[in-house]
Amino acid sequence: MARTAKVSRRKAPGGVKVRERVDLKKNDTVKVLAGRDKGKTGRVLSVDREKSKVLVEHVAMVKRHTRPNPSKQIKGGVAERESPIAASNVLIVCPGCHKAVRVAHKVETVGDKARRTRVCRKCGASLDKKA
Repeated sequence: MARTAKVSRRKAPGGVKVRERVDLKKNDTVKVLAGRDKGKTGRVLSVDREKSKVLVEHVAMVKRHTRPNPSKQIKGGVAERESPIAASNVLIVCPGCHKAVRVAHKVETVGDKARRTRVCRKCGASLDKKA
């Protein structure tokens, strides 16, 4: 009888996986730092904060093979679409200095409300769009 190796399936300390904070929002312009699309810039289409993944326009393109389904009006074939990449592999591009920068936070008090805004670490320009 062949013996198989025993695999340890321990949880992280405390049983909880520690997630990093994702300081990216939809429609941010980001630059890819690592992977096969290193150096590309694109717009963030969606952010998954649970998995720390972002979907960037025209980055990490994969081919999706779909079977035709006439009842759902799905035309078959090979479609290209983006796949999510790790949020740690992208940096936000500052609209002021046009460089890939880390994000700082600045607390502004407007009247009685305190609002936390994202700020460029290099030039100090605001990274949040004025609404």
